[in-house]
Parts: sequence; C-alpha cells; structure tokens
Amino acid sequence: MQKTQYWLVKSEPIKYSWEKFNKDGRTFWDGVRNYQARNNLREMKEGDLVLFYHSNDGKNVVGIAKVVKEFYQDPTTSDPNWVVVDLAPFQSLARPVSLEQIKAEESLKDISLVRQGRLSVMPLKATEFDKILEMGS
Repeated sequence: MQKTQYWLVKSEPIKYSWEKFNKDGRTFWDGVRNYQARNNLREMKEGDLVLFYHSNDGKNVVGIAKVVKEFYQDPTTSDPNWVVVDLAPFQSLARPVSLEQIKAEESLKDISLVRQGRLSVMPLKATEFDKILEMGS
C-alpha cells in the first residue's frame, strides 16, 4: 500500500467555499494555471489528505479533503497542459487555523504557504499537516 501524501489547496471563499464544497460532496479541482501547482496535482494519489485553505478573505485552513480521483484533463479547457483531481470533503477543523498562527509557528516556517504565497496547490510534510491539525483541534 502506498504512503499517504499531504497537500494544501487554496480557494477564495467567494469563488468556492468549504461550505459549498461540503454541500456538493465532491468536486474536481480546476482553474490551476501555474505549472508548479499543476505538477503538484499530478503527484496527488487517491486517498491523499488535503488541507482546504480559504485565501484572500479569511486566510484560514478550514477543513480536510481527500483525493478521490487522480489527475485527468481539466474539463474547463481544451489545453492538454492543465489537469484536475477530484476531491471530497473529509472533515471540518474544530477551529480554523489562520495564516498568522501558521507564520507564528516555528515548525511551519518553511511551508510553501509561507514561502510561496501565490502557489495554489502545495505539498506538506506529514509533520506539518499534523501540526496544523493539532492547532485546529
């Protein structure tokens, strides 16, 4: 069995919120137009866990999603360079974890959320994922 990988995806709540995601029950993660983020989507495997981060408005990690289908052609474009994965909501955090809290946590100072603020899909180490969950429990 493969090892679970951990990720963080960003969504502006005005465009696609955690609440809407929970209502939908599943979605394909589209709109990624950055090569590094796209490469991260291609690395995602079924069963991987994904932190859901509200960007711009809120700036909080609000929940955990699961990868339920590995990458395929983005149905919103005919350009073969772009892919999506299917995500399903897994669990809401008891308390949202803010960007300020993450930046203040020494063990999280190297995560892409802090270092590459514009990246929309990023890998996390298991220890970083667990730390954010702990902060949100």
